[in-house]
Amino acid sequence: MSEEKPDWREQGVRVVRGDQLDNNTPQTPGMNRAAAINYARVGAQKLWAGTVTIHPDAKTGAHHHGELESVIYVVRGRARMRWGEALEFTAEAGPGDFIYVPPFVPHQEINASADEALECVLVRSDQEAVVVNLDIPMVEQPETVAWVDPIHKGAH
Repeated sequence: MSEEKPDWREQGVRVVRGDQLDNNTPQTPGMNRAAAINYARVGAQKLWAGTVTIHPDAKTGAHHHGELESVIYVVRGRARMRWGEALEFTAEAGPGDFIYVPPFVPHQEINASADEALECVLVRSDQEAVVVNLDIPMVEQPETVAWVDPIHKGAH
């Protein structure tokens, strides 16, 4: 009995060019998302990946991504994140930094620069780009939280 081998040419690695991203994705006010990797584009079953650009001195509305986990990699600029029931916590990330957003966490992305665009790569744990925009109260002065993981508590 012979097993049919996959057609790796057609079902193998896919390259999505930066100028071929799909802007037809759920949007949050204050940012532009573009899909690179999803089911429709490449057949991805468990991931969604794309880019997000936040213009200088701009911020998104409060939102969450349902059951999805999100990873944001900062390519250029300075990201200020706010999160919590009233966006009461804040932290910043710069080029080369990763940001993890757990499921259902209300959050807001802010471009901390008044003159440079914030450009990031975004990866989510499902091929659908779920966005739930929220209308929640925001505290005026959020608490700054140092991002220190349990393994490296002494290293900052």
